[in-house]
Amino acid sequence: MSKHIEGYFCKCCGKYHDELPMSYGSPVPDYFYDIPTEEHESRVVMNEDLCIIDDEHFFIRGCIEIPIVDADEPFIWDVWVSLSEANFNKTNDYWEVEGREKELEPMFGWLSTDIPCYPETINLKTNVHTRSLGIRPYIELEPTNHPFVIEQRKGITMERIKLIAEEKGHSW
Repeated sequence: MSKHIEGYFCKCCGKYHDELPMSYGSPVPDYFYDIPTEEHESRVVMNEDLCIIDDEHFFIRGCIEIPIVDADEPFIWDVWVSLSEANFNKTNDYWEVEGREKELEPMFGWLSTDIPCYPETINLKTNVHTRSLGIRPYIELEPTNHPFVIEQRKGITMERIKLIAEEKGHSW
């Protein structure tokens, strides 16, 4: 029996779910929420993986993988990271290029997603590692004593994933 079958009670809906979510994601960078709804169309250009706000803030979507110490696969936070305009343009230039992961060096960025279950995560320093076509970049958090950074380095247990699921439910 898989260790992922163990369920949890969801705070969101109050129901029991049979399986633990193994990833959570944010559809937009947190800065998007600061823009009034009626201004989205004029100030934001985005697709599922890239976002530009006010022609001056540039974001890419990627994955923070957290090793699970008692499982073979990682737990994944799907997040947004801000890049410099130059790095964003370079990323965009190579977006559809086969072998792009060999051409692009890791790029510095600032985490632009507030991750639930942790102290403030906005503006944690990151390195964005480009991966092959069709795979979102790997986001490496720069070493600090922040609990989120420590978990990326040391891993988490299935019990920790269950606690996250119970706190955040299935809707983040």
